[in-house]
Amino acid sequence: MSARTVTAFGGFERIAHGSREDVFAQMRQHAGGAAILIFDDTSGALVDLDLREPTPGAGAGAGAEPAPESAPRSVGRPKLGVVAREVTLLPRHWDWLSRQPGGASVALRRLVEEARRIHQGRDTVRESREATYRFMTAMAGSLEGFEEAARALFAGDHKRFVALVAPWPVDVSHYLQGLAAASWSDENAPT
Repeated sequence: MSARTVTAFGGFERIAHGSREDVFAQMRQHAGGAAILIFDDTSGALVDLDLREPTPGAGAGAGAEPAPESAPRSVGRPKLGVVAREVTLLPRHWDWLSRQPGGASVALRRLVEEARRIHQGRDTVRESREATYRFMTAMAGSLEGFEEAARALFAGDHKRFVALVAPWPVDVSHYLQGLAAASWSDENAPT
């Protein structure tokens, strides 16, 4: 699923999918009586879109999330997107970092990039499971088998998860399986 798309549900029915702008436009036309919940297709998090009529003079971006306020410039390399933040380490860690070629910043960036590369698969599985659980809690928390499905998800039991969510409303079940796709290791995938 794309990082820039969202999906809207009216009750348990999927009623719109696409970019935030596309879904916003579709939701403005939606006359259904069911509450509308919109989810980020990557994180599974609820998205807050203001569907109210724009007030006069509100501009073209009404309903979209407000633009972030520009932060005051700080020391560093703004052209490279460098952001200064505080890191708390023990003295022995600072000593080791200061002895590294290029200094502490270069060493920390190198360590972070190496850890990202090494743990990429594990991080992808964790992020997929967290996204699936966020959506599942919001949409299916009251459905029969929710607790068992959550256990199967975090245990990496693909077959059991699919079996437990199969009786749920079709759109919810399909969306869950899409969010959870990166959660499964090859040995757990159904044949």
